[in-house]
Amino acid sequence: MNQKELKELIEFLIEKDIAEFELERGDVKVKIKRAADPLPVALPDSRYVAVHPAPAAGPLAPAPSPARVDLAASASPPEPEEVLHIVKSPIVGTFYESPSPGSPPFVKVGDVLEVGQVLCIVEAMKLMNEIECDAAGELVKKLVANGQPIEYGQELFALRPAK
Repeated sequence: MNQKELKELIEFLIEKDIAEFELERGDVKVKIKRAADPLPVALPDSRYVAVHPAPAAGPLAPAPSPARVDLAASASPPEPEEVLHIVKSPIVGTFYESPSPGSPPFVKVGDVLEVGQVLCIVEAMKLMNEIECDAAGELVKKLVANGQPIEYGQELFALRPAK
């Protein structure tokens, strides 16, 4: 195997995103192993916590003259961040929002929920498992679609906890 063939092989492996490759041809043995990409840093999920963006960094504008600034009008109290309770799937399966096709869903956004109230059904291995609410509060958002396959620990519903 000459240098040109080796270079073409490496380019092909990069193009096809192959991390490890081994080739034996006669008395020539080639083993290519690429370093793994660094793992992405997990960021907080902005769907559940109200986040106020930081001011953009850029050229500073000249400050207004102090005589024209009305501190009482410009200093508004910051809005409190809303913390939501997340109901997660205890099993792997298929998510169903109603007891049968064509019937109304167990819950809808805006409903006030009680602990133990049925939220949905997760079908796993032909068994229908009712998923119950583990906290009282108002349903703010459904996070999965009807008929969608779901994983263990996947977020299903977001609730505003009762006060």
